[in-house]
Amino acid sequence: MPNYLLITILSGLLLAKSYAQPLISTTSPNQSINLVIRNTSEGNISYQVSYKGKAVIEPAGLGFILSKPQVSLSRFTIIAADSSTVDENWQPVWGETNRIRNQYKELVLTLQDKSASNIRLRIRFRVFNDGLGFRYEFPEQTTLTHFIVADELTQFVLAADHKTFWMPGDYDSNEYLYNTTKLSEIDAVAAADREKDTALKSVIGPDAVQTPLLFKTDNNLYISIYEAALVNYPVMHLRVDKSKRILTVQLVPDAVGNKAYLQTPTQTPWRTIIVSDQATDLLASKLILNLNEPSKIGDASWIKPQKFIGMWWEMHIGKATWEKAGGKHGANTRNVMKYIDFAAKYGFDGVLVEGWNVGWEDWFGNWKEDVFDFVTPYPDYNLDSLTSYARQKGVRIIMHHETSGSVTNYERRMDAAYQFMVKKGINTVKTGYVGRIIPRGEHHDGQWMINHYQRVAEKTAEYKIMLDSHESAHPTGLHRTYPNWMASEAARGSEFNNAPTLGITPEHTTILPFTRLLGGPMDFTPGLFRFRLNQFDSTRTQRVRTTLAKQLALYVTLYSPLQMVADLPENYEKHLDAFQFIRDVPVDWDDTKVVAAEPGDYVLIARKAKGSSSWFAGAITDENSRDLSLSLSFLELGNIYEATIYRDAANTDWQTNPETYLIEKKTVTSKTTLSLHLAKGGGCAIQFVKR
Repeated sequence: MPNYLLITILSGLLLAKSYAQPLISTTSPNQSINLVIRNTSEGNISYQVSYKGKAVIEPAGLGFILSKPQVSLSRFTIIAADSSTVDENWQPVWGETNRIRNQYKELVLTLQDKSASNIRLRIRFRVFNDGLGFRYEFPEQTTLTHFIVADELTQFVLAADHKTFWMPGDYDSNEYLYNTTKLSEIDAVAAADREKDTALKSVIGPDAVQTPLLFKTDNNLYISIYEAALVNYPVMHLRVDKSKRILTVQLVPDAVGNKAYLQTPTQTPWRTIIVSDQATDLLASKLILNLNEPSKIGDASWIKPQKFIGMWWEMHIGKATWEKAGGKHGANTRNVMKYIDFAAKYGFDGVLVEGWNVGWEDWFGNWKEDVFDFVTPYPDYNLDSLTSYARQKGVRIIMHHETSGSVTNYERRMDAAYQFMVKKGINTVKTGYVGRIIPRGEHHDGQWMINHYQRVAEKTAEYKIMLDSHESAHPTGLHRTYPNWMASEAARGSEFNNAPTLGITPEHTTILPFTRLLGGPMDFTPGLFRFRLNQFDSTRTQRVRTTLAKQLALYVTLYSPLQMVADLPENYEKHLDAFQFIRDVPVDWDDTKVVAAEPGDYVLIARKAKGSSSWFAGAITDENSRDLSLSLSFLELGNIYEATIYRDAANTDWQTNPETYLIEKKTVTSKTTLSLHLAKGGGCAIQFVKR
């Protein structure tokens, strides 16, 4: 620690009677963000954040309530402080760019409880150019070993009644649509009641919301509140005091109401604040990733991004069933061979098969511990012949493990299940956690399940298996630490196009990049080409609320290294010219440019393919048509490219004419600017190939 900082802090502490609120401050490397820490004479500690002189977080409290030992950690003496700077670059195993800069200033405060407990803890702040993260650390100490967290007292105090993009607080589901209201207008119960979808589990109150939480201020700041490196701790929700604009951390409880069981030395996840006066900067932020630990996988050469088709959507639209009973079983040998043939013909890496294993007749909502064993196929599913057939075709089967919420059963069987996969030559698994969690009383977002998800990531890595988790907690950048954990669902994905009520609204995919995707890739499952979902059941009224061109653009705007080709082969074969973009678009990138964006309205992103000179662009809009301008200055100077543009036609409209599109080719250079017209609920996808 620089001597001048130590002298300043200690002088403030020694003269506490003269200075009621000793201040400690630091800034981001570019000086745009200012962090101020206050410690009152009574011991209350708070932090305050501003961006370019504009208030982001007003003085907000920090601390804990422990139930064992029973103590309130809210009044502290600062006994030490330290500061440092970091500026480094690191290379992800896969991702949106091939190199990430990690630059921040760090301030670490060591605190001692002013009560008789004498418990010590540290608060570590890292201030980046685009925001900050802070976490609590409990060092090893004689006054504290094992302890139980009753509540975390972290607050975020907003400067005004901002426009807010939010979901209802729910300990078991994050599969909601986003609401857009003033902070003062949040009513989570009413929002959930409007949806009435079966995936919505247990809204925890009218003033409870989930993170990530996004704000837009009247003075044009974009503020995201979230968390990073969620390990051995419950998910952070927020309680909203609307009159005072105070957000207080609400941790997910366990079966008896406790929040976390910890042992020193330990630390909490990072509480993160990303802020910018440009919406595009928010989407370009790597703050969440930078707050996670480096990869724990030494040789990651076996981890491969991939595009796959799934024997999946036909169950959602009534063509087939997961269960064998009833005569419509989809995962039969002959049917899956058709998917393998399709994947091989069009160059896809894998085929996801759901409903392959016995147990689907009695799996949902019954709280049985042993519905699935994850190694026993249905009699009409010849796994050996299918894996052999797929191997001959250069394709791999992707395994599906639906736990039906019976997590203790899955943990008992994981080794056997993964050994079975390795034996069969299967190296990717999609897990599912539909239903109430066993052990009873635990929540999807509680500490017990957070530890389970990590155990699955670690165990699959032992067997060199890539992981895609569904119905899991929101991701917080752990794909840096466990790069085999390549994607999660953890939000309302494309399957909700088949929901009985609101489904997927046109604006939903323009909000996801600003919220859910800040934490990591999403298995959204784009690529639907048929928009009325009555293909096999004429009574169905559900529909997809996009145009076909927007479905193509989603492969660029919603990043995932595991991208599903979600529709049925027969629906793609009717539009093979448009399908070509899905064939061509990569799932791993060297560079990403966020060209234009506004949450809830539109997103325009360009990406450079890994190890290639080719670029791809995707533009999407909400329910409104709009015109966007795309400067091609990201292209290599002095070279000529051929642009293949997949766009909405003049008469395209998501409600009346979603399947119409135009494909055109243009010669372009880095000096070209393209004008893009997006229909209502529409989009545009472009491939740039250097000549």
